[in-house]
Amino acid sequence: MDFKVNGKAVSFDGEGDMPLLWYLRDIAGMTGTKFGCGAGLCGACTVQVNGTAVRSCQTAMEDVAGANITTIEGLAAGDTLTALQMAWAQHEVPQCGYCQSGQLMQAAALLKENPSPSDEEIEQAMYGNICRCGTYQRIKAAIKAVVSGEIKGGTL
Repeated sequence: MDFKVNGKAVSFDGEGDMPLLWYLRDIAGMTGTKFGCGAGLCGACTVQVNGTAVRSCQTAMEDVAGANITTIEGLAAGDTLTALQMAWAQHEVPQCGYCQSGQLMQAAALLKENPSPSDEEIEQAMYGNICRCGTYQRIKAAIKAVVSGEIKGGTL
């Protein structure tokens, strides 16, 4: 099956029921997407498939044929970080950092779908992405900083 990962065309001829997460980490060598629970409940493995946030541990390879997949490695444009990534750094969101790739991918999908979400919409969209360090208020503040235009993309 053919698909794109971070804009690059790739092919896969393995088992169709293999989770996308294993392809990304073990075959493509993209370890930014994390394994958390393996049941799609924690959000650490969140990537985007055709712009929609999905749990890669529960997404079968056969379901991504022809799709455009974006991982945390493909969120920035080269050395230029997105406003969301800049906001994450400026609001000191990461603590241990383990959940952050999934958090960022979920937040990026939210802002793509709804560039001006309310507090409630942010909370609903981010619900299910677990942060063991409890930085939920920082996550929300970072998203709101992007929405308000306070933070623009650039380089750190």
